[in-house]
Amino acid sequence: MKNRPTRRDVLKMAGAAGPAILAARLPTAEGEGPQISPGPFAGTRESLRQYRVPEWFRDAKFGIWAHWGPQSSAEYGDWYARNMYIEGSRQYKYHLEHYGHPSKVGFKDVISRWRGERFDPDYLLRLYRKAGAKYFFSMGVHCDNFDLWNSTHHRWNAVKMGPKKDIVGMFRTAARNEGLRFGVSEHLWGSYNWFAVNKGADKQGPYAGVPYDGNEPANWDLYHEPHQIPPKPWAEQGNEPVQWKRAWFLRIKDLLDQYQPDLLYTDGALPFGEWGLSLAAHYYNQSTHWRRGRVDVVYTSKLPSDCEVGTCVLDLERGVVDSLWPRPWQTDTCVGGWHYNKDAKYKTAKTCIDLLVDIVSRNGNLLLNFPLRSDGTLDDAELSIVAEITQWMTVNSEAIYSTRPWKIFGDGPGSQTSVATAHFNESKRKDLTADDARFTVKGNVLYAFSMGWNPGQTLFAALAPQRKLFSGKIRHVELLGYPGKLKWTHADDGLRIRMPERKPCDHAVVFKIA
Repeated sequence: MKNRPTRRDVLKMAGAAGPAILAARLPTAEGEGPQISPGPFAGTRESLRQYRVPEWFRDAKFGIWAHWGPQSSAEYGDWYARNMYIEGSRQYKYHLEHYGHPSKVGFKDVISRWRGERFDPDYLLRLYRKAGAKYFFSMGVHCDNFDLWNSTHHRWNAVKMGPKKDIVGMFRTAARNEGLRFGVSEHLWGSYNWFAVNKGADKQGPYAGVPYDGNEPANWDLYHEPHQIPPKPWAEQGNEPVQWKRAWFLRIKDLLDQYQPDLLYTDGALPFGEWGLSLAAHYYNQSTHWRRGRVDVVYTSKLPSDCEVGTCVLDLERGVVDSLWPRPWQTDTCVGGWHYNKDAKYKTAKTCIDLLVDIVSRNGNLLLNFPLRSDGTLDDAELSIVAEITQWMTVNSEAIYSTRPWKIFGDGPGSQTSVATAHFNESKRKDLTADDARFTVKGNVLYAFSMGWNPGQTLFAALAPQRKLFSGKIRHVELLGYPGKLKWTHADDGLRIRMPERKPCDHAVVFKIA
């Protein structure tokens, strides 16, 4: 390896940083590749194609996520750890006004302000279970390079700093107590370039030329050693050194081995070639040790080609597929921004419920993030959304859980204008109305969702004989949550149902057709 630093070079750079930091920075032996648990999978594409998504994930349909970490401390939105070092940005201006200049008060000082003094994971997980979540995600580590568990390989972690609590461990225990599957998210792989802006300095004003605190060698195990700031914050640049790839692998492997999660979310594609493939193989192999021989876990990737055959589950950030998808997939989205923002405008409960129904009808799952405030609590608006989802799921959950897609995902104006499968397409989709229908099936039962309330009558034209989607005779139709009998006819134009005077729930209503 050319220009490889010697131990003397590293000591000189680190100054009096301490042996723990030095050990984290010193490169390990050349040629030492990823070491994985023995089992049926190897860290190759060919081997990972044997993976199949477990049925419990297909049955679960709905998960809730808590984006919460030191970037929540300022309560001023996502990517705070990066943007506070970008001169002139909204978060830079906020940081300058409330805390000081990032040459003096950097992200390391933001960490110390994050205490989580009202954090009650048992209360939160009870709330989420009642709202219908079947799995829960804790963030494991964001791009800010701060581990939220009792990290074996990194001193910058929540047990030693900030709240001085094992956030991942506490969330895991609470999820297990509520009978929920437990997941962790990792955004760490991108930190090397995402966080490089902390090495800069202002270009104008009273602090022009004064280096930000990321230039201090004593903190490089948080801020990374100096390297050129790349043009894009969020992509593999090809400049990541093998030491960083190895550090990423070891830390996420440690997260998996300690907490044995049911799901692992990577914020991007499987990263770093053999390192990412080996991590997936290690995870699946470990599952066979944790679960008596079963590969019973889920690993997500945001790259469709990663998930075409086996390997992992496709996750679309704030996106929905364009059709009925042949394989299980997931949308991850948020009621507002990812990290808590005191100025955020949230999705309505109707939008969240419509997303859930639309996604499930297309063979997908919804992972919905409720960001926590600095102290570890939800605000009143978030609690109101959770309450509305709870009320709706109490009536209609049987049409969601353990269902499978029908011959078509839906009918009506909102299904005829298709948006291409992509991340961040949810805002381009039409709002669903009472003229839109969505469908799921369970055994011999068809669930037909009317995505709004039609006073008078509702027509499901997809069930018209000439559409050739529905064969056989309809024996019974009921409206979930309504105790009375319905009047209905099945004729050439479809299934026509006379609506009762009172609706059983707000938002989408569900007809159970036998």
